Amino acid sequence: MRRTALLAASAALVAGALAWPADAAPSAPAAFAHPGVTVSEGQLDFTRSKVNAGAQPWKGAFDQMMASKYADLNRTPRPRAVVECGSYSNPNLGCTDEREDAIAAYTHALAWYLTRDERHARKAIELMDAWSAVIRDHTNSNAPLQTGWAGSSWPKAAEIIKYTYTGTWANSGRFATMLRTVYLPEIINGSNSNGNWELSMMEAAVGISVFLEDKASYDKAMAKFRTRTAAYVYLESDGALPKTVPSQNLNTREKVVKYWQGQSTFVNGLSQETCRDFTHTGYGLSAISHVAETSRIQGQDLYGTDVGERLRHGLGFHAKYQLGAGAEGWLCGGSLKLGLGPVTEVGHNALANRLGHAMTNTATLTQRGRPAGSNNLFVAWETLTHGDNPA
Repeated sequence: MRRTALLAASAALVAGALAWPADAAPSAPAAFAHPGVTVSEGQLDFTRSKVNAGAQPWKGAFDQMMASKYADLNRTPRPRAVVECGSYSNPNLGCTDEREDAIAAYTHALAWYLTRDERHARKAIELMDAWSAVIRDHTNSNAPLQTGWAGSSWPKAAEIIKYTYTGTWANSGRFATMLRTVYLPEIINGSNSNGNWELSMMEAAVGISVFLEDKASYDKAMAKFRTRTAAYVYLESDGALPKTVPSQNLNTREKVVKYWQGQSTFVNGLSQETCRDFTHTGYGLSAISHVAETSRIQGQDLYGTDVGERLRHGLGFHAKYQLGAGAEGWLCGGSLKLGLGPVTEVGHNALANRLGHAMTNTATLTQRGRPAGSNNLFVAWETLTHGDNPA
């Protein structure tokens, strides 16, 4: 009898360990999936089959990518030891060069996978090697954000090359050391600035942790991501006021409203930066979708948690106004600064196509924006990689 009770108790403990509470931060997988940062091998294979068949929208998206400056096989890397980025990239000492070389590395990695032209793999390696040989630090006020942006693209490139390219990448270890020593320390502890900063930083930290197979950093970044996402997009279930990040001490209504750009009426999908502008809001929503996609590839699907609900409402709310709806008087004083950017494909595919949520405005905006290009910061080619992709 006692043995039966012990077995039952053990089974309950195991079940409890396997159950993943909706509000819990996901933990690192027992074994990381590769390539596994934002885009999986299954997604790449689906895209490749569609491109080879000349099917739309993928063929048009592929042609757009290949015609871009990022796919140029004659690109010369422009690394530097110290990248100095002030507010709004002023001064801009290597900021644009670093971000665009990282996007180019990812672009060439995609081009390699989709075409099997080894010149693109070698160009991606050349770009990654050039930076890993030189860079030592990021400085000035925008250093954390700059590190987050470039650090979001590097591991996407590295994952594809390391795990699918059949040639050699002799300096992959040096590249890993660069991510571990130059990038991760700058971003892993987060930021108390506007929410898009910490979301982009956690996107980079999660991606880097996957490439490094660093479970502790993955868990730390995911925990910060969950807290920040809940504080970035409001849901009515949050109560009278949005959730906050404890370290910011937003402990009065007055402080919260000020942090939310003066907005005092809260509705489903409103973002902490909606009344600042849609462009920065788009950065935050994009990072949320990227981390959720990476987590799904790694075996824990955040789209079924509050993260997915916040992303769904956030995309839908902003898509409505981006499509031309006028701002009501209660919203940002009746005046909006639009410019959401090419940021809807990943979230729309996951939430509308895969999970079956009705997302009419997001679908319309997504279709209208195809093929989605790059924002030249950390977003690139998402019609190609995630548009209507069932994998």
